[in-house]
Amino acid sequence: MAQDTDVLSIDRKGAIVHLTLNRPEKRNALNDATIAALDGFFADVPDTARAIVISGAGGHFSSGLDLSEQVRREPLEVMAHSRNWHRVMEAIQYARVPVVAALNGAVMGGGLEMAAACHVRVAEESVQFRMPEGMRGIFVGGGGSVRIAKLIGEDRLTEMMLTGRIYSGAEGERIGLAHYALSEGSALDKAFELAERIAGNSPTINQFIIHAISRISSMPPEAGLYAESLAAALSQTGPDAEEGLNAFLQKRKPVFR
Repeated sequence: MAQDTDVLSIDRKGAIVHLTLNRPEKRNALNDATIAALDGFFADVPDTARAIVISGAGGHFSSGLDLSEQVRREPLEVMAHSRNWHRVMEAIQYARVPVVAALNGAVMGGGLEMAAACHVRVAEESVQFRMPEGMRGIFVGGGGSVRIAKLIGEDRLTEMMLTGRIYSGAEGERIGLAHYALSEGSALDKAFELAERIAGNSPTINQFIIHAISRISSMPPEAGLYAESLAAALSQTGPDAEEGLNAFLQKRKPVFR
């Protein structure tokens, strides 16, 4: 498993791996070193991991792209930088196991783009969801125009970027930026509670869920329905299905390998 770096702490708690963005003095702004550390981890997720929790140190999830590294770049450099972000965010979205984000404080710009790549998002009430790129003279480059627009709609994302509007945790939950809105100081505990629940599922089915649904949603309906049938056939003829159905009939908790 990838080791701790100066910008990313990695802890193991049973079947759950906890990643902590560790630049509190910068409100966990995502610099090139952080993206490289995330890339290294998601390229080699431990075989025994069943779920991942991502949080930020120092009271903030992430304030977004570290603009101090972006002041002067040529167009092709910016293009390569953006495409690298796309690759790493895709590695999060299509990780081997589900990813739960514990959100507090600033969840802005690139931080929100990364949160949107996670499968479950738990937000505290004081969260500030924001896309301030319009006020910085830049356009999104980490996948937000696709992932965030898919969560809340292109019209609402357009308004967020034009006006710099801030959504709280409860407002974010209402429009789709988060799945849960909680009181202060409770996001990480809830994220671990959900990760434990997820870790108890069939690993095979968890992977079908996080890999298949987003792809099926982008397919024409006929192709999507066929892909769904393939996933159903593969899942329902395996040992996890047998264990899950027998456990249900025997009124016990399933034990998936």
